[in-house]
Amino acid sequence: MALIGFHASHEQFLPSELLRLSRKAEAAGFQAALNSDHFHPWTDSQGQSGFAWSFMGAALATTGLSFGVVNAPGQRYHPAIVAQALATLNEMFPARAWTALGSGQYLNEAITGTGWPAKDLRNARLKECVDVMRALFRGETVTHRGLITVEEAKLYTRPREAPMLLGAAVTPKTAEWVGSWADGLLTTARPPAELRPVVEAFRRGGGDGKPMYLKVQLSYDADEDRARKGAHDQWASNIFSNAVLTDLRTPAQFQQAASVVQPHDLDGPLRVSSSLQQHVDWLGEDLRLGFERLYLHNVNREQDAFIEAFGAKVIPALTR
Repeated sequence: MALIGFHASHEQFLPSELLRLSRKAEAAGFQAALNSDHFHPWTDSQGQSGFAWSFMGAALATTGLSFGVVNAPGQRYHPAIVAQALATLNEMFPARAWTALGSGQYLNEAITGTGWPAKDLRNARLKECVDVMRALFRGETVTHRGLITVEEAKLYTRPREAPMLLGAAVTPKTAEWVGSWADGLLTTARPPAELRPVVEAFRRGGGDGKPMYLKVQLSYDADEDRARKGAHDQWASNIFSNAVLTDLRTPAQFQQAASVVQPHDLDGPLRVSSSLQQHVDWLGEDLRLGFERLYLHNVNREQDAFIEAFGAKVIPALTR
């Protein structure tokens, strides 16, 4: 059975508001949640950037939802600290906190002042972090000297079961590599012709039989023009290729890039529609590709109306 989740966007909303929305989403029928882990928003017009790990503690304590977080260990975060945070959450809330690990975006990692490695080095660093985290979850004392350094680290507080470490991937090349080490895949929605190669690459690389989760960027409003206007205002900066999204440094640069985006350019990278049946049809295509969890991110500001409408019509249609 499909599991439909709510995406809590820290770039766009205060964490107190996201906590309220997460509770409302659960009451409306959403079965899980995902949240972003940013230091900066993509643009100043989005305007927020709460700390995901603090939020998850509150959200797990006040809802029954599981919460995933997309995290980039190795630069802004030491992997031992990520492991400790994830272990603590799962000790308190067993099997309800997981992470999808990726190589990051300069937008967030630039604050360390340590430069921005090439993609191959970021991937190599990520794999070292994954290996360190898994050793810590096994109770080992870890010393590691490579692209990251760990000296005699041991997790004394561990959950009964090691948390899931998914791999975050956008391109087929990264998805194939992720298949070799991750517990599952998290990727982003696109038209089926673009998404299918990512699925096939993940399975080919070793992911066959592992869970696949999809973050779906959409804009819903009962009025079509408002749906498109809200999407353009909030998410025009996020429709570029992954190479652009990972390498720009500041919210101001993303805002400048968004200035050339026209409302019709959103189609494809975003699903914009006032028709709930159209959203059901799009999401049904995702499920047929083999995704077992769909995390829905309504990119415009009207979250209450989205939760109410999708809870009443879309989730029942997908989970029957």
